[in-house]
Amino acid sequence: GKTTAGKALASILGGTNGAGLIHMDEFFLPPSLRTAERLQTPGGNVHHERFLEEVIPHLNKREGFSYRPFSCQTMALGPEKVVSPGLWRIVEGAYSCHPVLGDYMDFRVFFEVSRSTQKARLLQREGESGLAAFLERWLPMEEAYFSAFQTPQKAHLRIVSDANEV
Repeated sequence: GKTTAGKALASILGGTNGAGLIHMDEFFLPPSLRTAERLQTPGGNVHHERFLEEVIPHLNKREGFSYRPFSCQTMALGPEKVVSPGLWRIVEGAYSCHPVLGDYMDFRVFFEVSRSTQKARLLQREGESGLAAFLERWLPMEEAYFSAFQTPQKAHLRIVSDANEV
């Protein structure tokens, strides 16, 4: 739902003003930085340092910029991604509100779905083995992050849905 909503909002705001969409999933931590200590820290599986360097300085500017997204498939940085010039910037992703990134957002939206909806969407997107990895590793890390930093409570808008649409 987050990525779909981000793309839809970017499309709506695109027009003549332009809207750049940045995915936090493209800032996951590379293997060389995945220490046990780092991964035990809430939100520590995101490469905050790179996001602070490559994205944050550009968010309040209308000029285009670029960064290199991390690919979970290749476990490496991919080719440069260009964010077009524009008035609007949308950062989507569970870890986009980490306190280390500062208070860079004008408006924060938090999406909530039931566990069954979440599992159905993950199964469709990741397959059986991917779902198992999310249930065993990634979702507990995400929940620890939400709890540690009260992410849902700090949102300006919370969207709650129990629809099992995939």
